[in-house]
Amino acid sequence: MFNSKEESQDNTQQRASSGKSPAETQAAGPASQNKRADNNSGASAKDNESNRGNGGGRSGRQRRTKNTKKNGTAMDQHANWSLDQFQVPEEAGKTRFHDLGLDERLMHGIADAGFQYCSPIQAASLPHTLRGNDVIGKAQTGTGKTAAFLVTIFNDLLSNPVEEERFAGEPRALVIAPTRELVVQIGDDAKQLGKYCGLNVSTLIGGMDYQKQLERLNSGLVDIVVATPGRLLDFTGRRDLYLDQVEVLVIDEADRMLDMGFIPQVKRIVRQTPRKTHRQTLLFSATFTEDIIRLTDQWTYEPVRIEIEPEHVATDSVDQKVYLIESQDKFRCLLNIVRQPDAQSVIIFANRRDEVRRLHERLRKAGVSCGILSGEIPQNKRSRTLQDFKDSRIQCLVATDVAGRGIHVDGISHVVNYTLPEDPDDYVHRIGRTGRAGATGTSISFACEDDAFLLPAIETELGMKLPCEQPPADLLS
Repeated sequence: MFNSKEESQDNTQQRASSGKSPAETQAAGPASQNKRADNNSGASAKDNESNRGNGGGRSGRQRRTKNTKKNGTAMDQHANWSLDQFQVPEEAGKTRFHDLGLDERLMHGIADAGFQYCSPIQAASLPHTLRGNDVIGKAQTGTGKTAAFLVTIFNDLLSNPVEEERFAGEPRALVIAPTRELVVQIGDDAKQLGKYCGLNVSTLIGGMDYQKQLERLNSGLVDIVVATPGRLLDFTGRRDLYLDQVEVLVIDEADRMLDMGFIPQVKRIVRQTPRKTHRQTLLFSATFTEDIIRLTDQWTYEPVRIEIEPEHVATDSVDQKVYLIESQDKFRCLLNIVRQPDAQSVIIFANRRDEVRRLHERLRKAGVSCGILSGEIPQNKRSRTLQDFKDSRIQCLVATDVAGRGIHVDGISHVVNYTLPEDPDDYVHRIGRTGRAGATGTSISFACEDDAFLLPAIETELGMKLPCEQPPADLLS
């Protein structure tokens, strides 16, 4: 459901005034009204005192007068580029990025990324977020919500440059995501879209060397931080990062945050940012429980609520199969599936870490090139494994739901649910790894005597019956 245009205008007027003249405010856009004024007043006095060190204010922070990390080569490339080189024809029922009045530097990155028309979540949310409104978005994975909030962040920061002195460790935008892989993916997407924007993006995740992350953070001004909740609190707790200058706050996959027990940490983080009337808040979730709705009431200011419900929860580009199989036949069937010529890039999901570990070992012994992603694997090794998978150096990934949530790799041919997920929503996220970016994919789920009872709940979530069959004889030979 959308707020009316008049409601959106009222929204921006009720936020703190920027102190600019009406002409200046109109030129800068409503976002400048929303967030620019007195950001330091956002957190409580107690929080601000603890965040800023003894003496209050910004004492102890390292001053920066210019951004030392701008990519000169990329900026030089943009100097020779114009919007005339990015022609996208108008098409009925579709929104072009050209239609949104975006900064040309951002449009250059969008052109390089191959984007032409907005996805439904982008078309629905961007007209509101670019005006500075808070947005609560309900959308499944793979719908383009990451690009929606990144475009908002980049255009806002470019449209409202900070003229006064800045300090190290003071991001202007903050994105919180539940898993390390998702943080890395968002960071990569940000660097691609913002290639010509001259804005610095830092990713902060646990399991990686703290000092190295700190050195990268302090090597220049940081504009955008993408982080997991725990590692972000490590940095703010040591006063290596300050959140009282945040202008745009994004909370991604809020439902997963809740499932993983991160909400207390997220609450601590939000308290360190300016109050909700002095920042823009964008919250995205695949599902909205009563708990999530209560949190959105606390964290957002008169938000626009957007729900993107596909005709079917699962995409039509995924061929879904369920094999009714005995547990002792599952591995033989899996082995024959991954040995088929069309199984070029396969993700295999299991529910528990020990199941993933055993499955990975058995596949390796059988001569299958595969990697493992689970919470017990060190982050640096997980990053290398995911990169090997993206680069087609390994054929298969065996993953848990938590680790697999942040896998965004084009060209995945098959997803195999070795065990059915206990949460129906996880089924949707699993099969959403394939059939992306206009491609088609295959999802194969094993239903045995141990977990077949989970199928009705999955079918209810999908709004459709799943085709169940016996595995072909050649897969059991």
